[in-house]
Amino acid sequence: MAGEAAGDKAAALVDVLQLVLEADMKDIAPDRRRQALESIREVIERRVNFFGVSEPVVQTAQIGESYRVIVELPGIKDVNQALELLGKTARLEFREVKQGTASGQFTTLPIGVSGQDLKKAELAYDQLTGKPMVQFELNEAGAKKFAEATTRLIGQPLGIFLDDGLLSAPVVKTPITEGKGVIQGDFSRDYARTLALQISAGALPAPIKILEQKNIGATLGQTSVTRSLRAGFIGLTMVALFMVFYYGWLGVIADGALIIYGLLTFALFRLIPVTLTLPGISGFILSIGMAVDSNILIFERIKEELRKGKPWSVAMELGFARAWDSIRDANITTLITAFILYNPLNWGFIPSSGIVRGFALTLTVGVLMSLFTGIVVSRNLIRTFYRSKTNNQNSKGASRLS
Repeated sequence: MAGEAAGDKAAALVDVLQLVLEADMKDIAPDRRRQALESIREVIERRVNFFGVSEPVVQTAQIGESYRVIVELPGIKDVNQALELLGKTARLEFREVKQGTASGQFTTLPIGVSGQDLKKAELAYDQLTGKPMVQFELNEAGAKKFAEATTRLIGQPLGIFLDDGLLSAPVVKTPITEGKGVIQGDFSRDYARTLALQISAGALPAPIKILEQKNIGATLGQTSVTRSLRAGFIGLTMVALFMVFYYGWLGVIADGALIIYGLLTFALFRLIPVTLTLPGISGFILSIGMAVDSNILIFERIKEELRKGKPWSVAMELGFARAWDSIRDANITTLITAFILYNPLNWGFIPSSGIVRGFALTLTVGVLMSLFTGIVVSRNLIRTFYRSKTNNQNSKGASRLS
C-alpha cells in the first residue's frame, strides 16, 4: 500500500494540461501554410518557455485542411493564465531603440511598422560570404514608413520585438527604401532560421483558437514513475550500504548527510517549484551521485593524513581543506554545463528544450545542495561525532584515575 501511495503522489506531480490549438489559415497561401504552422509552433514554444513551464511539449499536426498545434504543459496550475498566453496572436513591432541610463536600461519608440506590414521573412545566404542571414519584405504601406525610419536612424539600432520581447536590434547601415531588407550578423544557420520564423510568426494574420482542453495523466504513466522511483531507491540503498561497509562510522555520517541533502533539495523543489518528470528525476539522481562522490573524496583525504601519523582532529581538518579544491572544480564544471543546457538567456545558437531544461534545473539545484551538505553538513556531523567520542573517552579515563 505504501508503494502504491508513493506512486500515486509522484504521478500527481506531473499531471499535464493538454491544449489543442487550431490556426485559421484561410488568408494564407496554400504553399506557405506549413511554414506558417511552423512559425506558430515556434512562437508558442517561446511563450511557454518564458511562462516558466517545466518540460513543455509543443507539436504540430495537420488533419485534412485543419492546421493544429498540440501543447502539453506539465504541472501547470494557473490554467486561465496559460490559455490567455497561448491564445493571443503574435504581435511583432519594429521600434527605435534609445540608450537610457548608465545601468544599461533603454527606451523604445514605435516607428509604426508592425507584423501587419510584413509580407514574409525567410532564411537566406549572403552571395559574397555565404553567411546565413534573414531576408524580409514589407508591403507598400510598411515600406514607406520603414524608409522614413531607416533614413533617420542610420548608424543606430532598430529593435525587432515579438510580444514585447526583444528578438534582435540590428544597426541600420543604409536607408531601406524599397521595402526589402536583410538582417546580418555573425549568425549560425540555426539562429538565422529561428529568427526568420519568429519574425514570420508576428506577421501571420492567422488567429489561434482552442479546440480542446483537458487534463491528462503523467507523460511517464504511473507504472513508469513507480518503476523509476523504485530503481532510484534500490540504487541509493546499495550506495548507502557500500558507504557503511567501506568507511564504517564515517559512512554512517555520510548517509545521514545524504538524507539531509535529500530533504533540503526536495524542499527547494517545492519552493521554486520544480515539476518532477523523468528527466528531472534523472538530474536529481545524478546530483546524489555527486554528493556521495564529495564525501568519498573527503574521506580518502582524511585517511591519507591519518596514514601520515596526523592526529584525528588535524587529519579531519586537512582532509576537508585538501578535498575542497577537487570538489569545487568538479562541481563548477558541472554547473557550467547545466547553465548551458538550461539556456536561461535563450541564446539562438543553442537548442533549447523544455525536457533538457528540466534536467538542467534539477541537476543545478542538486549540485548546489551537494556542495553545501558535503562541506558544511558532513564536516559538522563529523566534528560533533569526534567531540562526543573524545568526551566519552575522557570520562572513562577520569573514572579509572579516581
